[in-house]
Amino acid sequence: MDDTSDLPDVLPAGEAQDEDLSQSNDHHVALMLRVRDGDVRAFEELVSIHQRAVIGTVAKMLGHPDDAEDIAQQVFIRIWKSAKRYEPQAKFTTWLFTITRNLVFNEMRRRQRKPVVSFDEREDDFHIGTPDDSAKNPDESILQRELEDAIDRAIQQLPEKQRLAVILRRYEDMPYEEIGEILHLSLPAVKSLLFRARTQLKESLAAYLGQD
Repeated sequence: MDDTSDLPDVLPAGEAQDEDLSQSNDHHVALMLRVRDGDVRAFEELVSIHQRAVIGTVAKMLGHPDDAEDIAQQVFIRIWKSAKRYEPQAKFTTWLFTITRNLVFNEMRRRQRKPVVSFDEREDDFHIGTPDDSAKNPDESILQRELEDAIDRAIQQLPEKQRLAVILRRYEDMPYEEIGEILHLSLPAVKSLLFRARTQLKESLAAYLGQD
């Protein structure tokens, strides 16, 4: 068993806090360099800034939110343990989501022979970036939720690289170049990957888009 007794509480109990992800990469790198020097408060700030995006991405990738926090915690534990070797050679989010990719792909492959849990069976909502529905009437809210559920199911039908590319682009508004770095793909390859994914999603969602 790994010794994690020296780790800060990387994912405190309760919902992940929303933080302004528009903070500059320079700020994130500066925090990580402090983490490299053993600064626990800098690490906690990094977790606070990025945990919602990591948890949401993992939940979308796995198709169920129950284990998302566990995988996200592994991501941040890995960041803490590898901090001494950190060098700011890429954007911090590129490094963060590369670690996330590795762990979530490993988990997906481990589950390949296990039954897939239906979205209808989930207990928690993990939609990311969905506008506040409080001002909508009940019928509109139901239709919006049905559409989001359909999108979730359609994304789940994509191969893992297409799935992650779509999630990073749609929910994290990540540039093509950064997606390419995370997936180890060229820019043309990323564009081709997303084109194929969007074509499949369009076919899967034809009924909701009013297409025959």
